[in-house]
Amino acid sequence: MKKLFHEVLHFSMIGVFNTLLGFVLIMVFYNIWHWNYWVASGTSYVIGSIFSYFANKKLTFQVEGDNWRSAFRFAVNTVICYLLAYGIAKPLVRKVMTQFFMGYSQKIGEFIHMEAIEVEENVAILVGMGLFIIFNFLGQKFFVFAKAGKEKE
Repeated sequence: MKKLFHEVLHFSMIGVFNTLLGFVLIMVFYNIWHWNYWVASGTSYVIGSIFSYFANKKLTFQVEGDNWRSAFRFAVNTVICYLLAYGIAKPLVRKVMTQFFMGYSQKIGEFIHMEAIEVEENVAILVGMGLFIIFNFLGQKFFVFAKAGKEKE
């Protein structure tokens, strides 16, 4: 249990930095450079994932050495978590905003000079980030670094 606590703590600290970096990148790509939802969030996750792989490998799950298998698993995990998180977030936010907060996207958009769909996609980006964090921890713990961590014990 103590090991799990330390893994979650280290994963969270790395994740806070990585999430802030990713958030800034997505906001620049989407809101300033006007890239679409998938390209903006995907590019941000590629950049953040490179940092995350090395930091979590070394600090969170304490795996030593070069292991191309874990790197490949990490890439697969990241793609699956990304597609799940952002694939769920966009329709979920759209449904919630249209069913429970009808007209709010338009009102918020008018206030901040943004189209309603852009407001919804910005909310979906935040929801996607939260879902990704949960999926990614589980994937890294039980798929990417699972065997490497057991070999160390």
